[in-house]
Amino acid sequence: MSELVTGEAVALELRAARLPSRALAVMIDLAAAFGVYIAVSVALFAAAGSLDGAAQAAISVATFLLVLVGGPIAVETLSHGRSLGKLACGLRVVRDDGGPIRFRHALVRGAMGVIEILGTAGVVACIASLVSARGRRLGDVFAGTLVVRERIPVARTAYVPPPPPWLVGRFADLDLSGVPDGLWLAIRQYLTRMGQLDPQVGWSMAGRLAADLAACTGTAAPQEVPPAAYLAAVVHERQARDARKAFGAVPGYGAPGAPGYGPSGATGYGAPGAVPGGSPVPGGSPVPGGSPVPGGAGHVPPGAFAPPSGQPTYQPAQPSYRPSAAEPPGAAPQDVPPKTGFAPPA
Repeated sequence: MSELVTGEAVALELRAARLPSRALAVMIDLAAAFGVYIAVSVALFAAAGSLDGAAQAAISVATFLLVLVGGPIAVETLSHGRSLGKLACGLRVVRDDGGPIRFRHALVRGAMGVIEILGTAGVVACIASLVSARGRRLGDVFAGTLVVRERIPVARTAYVPPPPPWLVGRFADLDLSGVPDGLWLAIRQYLTRMGQLDPQVGWSMAGRLAADLAACTGTAAPQEVPPAAYLAAVVHERQARDARKAFGAVPGYGAPGAPGYGPSGATGYGAPGAVPGGSPVPGGSPVPGGSPVPGGAGHVPPGAFAPPSGQPTYQPAQPSYRPSAAEPPGAAPQDVPPKTGFAPPA
């Protein structure tokens, strides 16, 4: 990566083009320029066949300068640094501060290109590009320009696994304003890669992150909740709050079994086009935290929140029902919801 500083003192991280891609772009540009030069020369000689040799030589020199020197300068000026070869290779010529080039930059590059590319068959340009830390040839050095790559391969987006359904909405009252961005990033990186870690290492790492998160929120993590599941639930809660800010308030958003949470009161996990809480997204595109990874497979690793061997197994608290004295003998037990830590909506 090459760091360019703009006029507003903003550092830009741009990837400088190297010799192979630049050489391929130059070869494409030269092939196109020589093709145009030959076509124009044949047409002019056919039209000026009655002229003497001196006139034909002058026409040949003028055609050479116009097509092989003036053509690239005009193309780079009008396209802001993207010739035919650079367009095919995904390159662009920019100034040292990252801005678009102008006519003077293209003129200096074209004039130096006649010497270091056409005059020496590209030997000088290759040596200068290999010696330069940013792959610049002499024309770039004198013009104050740099050739950068516009098309950069994008890494596959990592999805944060959703928490277990019995933890959804449990941390709705948690204060997340004191959690720094660095800790959020560390938690997200752990959740996206916990399937690749050793179980013991991942368990200890989740414990440390859960302790740091609990210290920032001022609320101790529940003892009956595995650290990884606690982290996933808190991240899910933050994503739900961000979604509410972006898409507006949704009735029952984030409350299991409430209208708007999912079809028929479902949790919405694994349903394409659902955000955390089941709110549909236009177009049905998958959203991290509430939809499967593109390709059909769910993004929750098997046993992601299960403790490794030797660690205690955690289960959600299930209260036992005891009939009150006011109930008649033999009354059927009523359905008592499990203790989730939050009150259901009225």
